Amino acid sequence: MSTPFTIFQVDAFTSKLFGGNPAAVCPLETWLPDEIMQKLAAENNLSETAFFVKEGEGYHLRWFTPEFEIDLCGHATLATAFVLFNYLDYRGEVIKFRTKSGVLEVRKKGDLIELNFPTRMPQPCEVPEALLKGINIKPAKVLKSRDYFLVYEDEASIKQIIPDFKFLNQLDVVGVIVTAASDEVDFVSRFFVPNSVIGEDPVTGSAHCNLIPYWSKELNKTILTAKQLSAREGELFCEDKGERVTMAGYAKLYLKGEYYL
Repeated sequence: MSTPFTIFQVDAFTSKLFGGNPAAVCPLETWLPDEIMQKLAAENNLSETAFFVKEGEGYHLRWFTPEFEIDLCGHATLATAFVLFNYLDYRGEVIKFRTKSGVLEVRKKGDLIELNFPTRMPQPCEVPEALLKGINIKPAKVLKSRDYFLVYEDEASIKQIIPDFKFLNQLDVVGVIVTAASDEVDFVSRFFVPNSVIGEDPVTGSAHCNLIPYWSKELNKTILTAKQLSAREGELFCEDKGERVTMAGYAKLYLKGEYYL
């Protein structure tokens, strides 16, 4: 008989089931071959599948999209911590994950789970023609870090953006962030993923490594609230700490099951 492995699916950055961003979480005793983890992520067909192994007092955490391993993922980190805190009997208040982006600390704060991530301040850049052709509304400003970062004058523009992946797929980046200040919260955003089955990511923690320092400087405040305006929508409670940012959110368990290898 095939060996059973446990899998969880968690909606992250939301207090409501079917909101936020769903991630698969796969606890492991030892690492599976990379090829198998990539196939599992493709089979799950979610924006990210997280795999983790106990390592000393913390954990080694890796994230896979359906197509490739990624260097940083917020919602799947939150989902992994949620599983550890609530379903795998982790007794501490802080979890340390070793990742491709260094050691990440996750803290339980009541029902919220707070991520501590590196800052990625977007910088001025050359603007490729394919980027402007791929977005139906012209931005007021274009910056870049890992992702292109497009700033707009108002929240209404963010809601009305329609990406054209015929052009966006010509870009060699992980994602395209679009953002604006908001009256209801401090800022809103959306996140598009070229060359991927994902299309639009529902809630993107890694994008807030850019968004938090940018809007902290623009709004002259360090504690901010944010919404990602996808169809599922997500909410984040953020703080700019200089070289680091924190983002906190809720999570809901959708399923617990088994897969067989």
